[in-house]
Amino acid sequence: MKEIKLETKIRIYPLAEFPEEELRLMEAAIKATGQSYAPYSKFHVGAAALLEDGTIVTGSNQENAAYPSGLCAERVALFHAGHKYPDIAVVALAIAAATNGSQVESISPCGACRQVLLEAEQRYGKSMKVLLCGTKEVVVAESAESLLPLCFGAKDLKDD
Repeated sequence: MKEIKLETKIRIYPLAEFPEEELRLMEAAIKATGQSYAPYSKFHVGAAALLEDGTIVTGSNQENAAYPSGLCAERVALFHAGHKYPDIAVVALAIAAATNGSQVESISPCGACRQVLLEAEQRYGKSMKVLLCGTKEVVVAESAESLLPLCFGAKDLKDD
């Protein structure tokens, strides 16, 4: 038998220590929660993607009475960025959520969104920093891949 230990490094910043250059991205994600359509869950999520050229593209979750037909904020932002700016890498993604009119303390992308983040990272061959924005602190992962150990990606679909 062989045992493998998987580790993920994250940094946790109190809001007062959060890097100034990333505050704009965090604020865009928080603002995007206000454009969410979440009449069923009442859980409003916003995402803001920072492109390599400095452009910020936002998205929010869009629910549907046929639950699987809705889409998470992360995917809305990344798919829009991929459509509108197909040749520009996403270098960071901030995610925030609110319920009952108040930002929640912590948020983390679902498994489907983690897979889409990974694919965006692989598409451009660059790490995408992920910022999980809370009310008191921001959790930062240096790459989407670090949020999805033993990931499945394009390399797994290639013919040998």
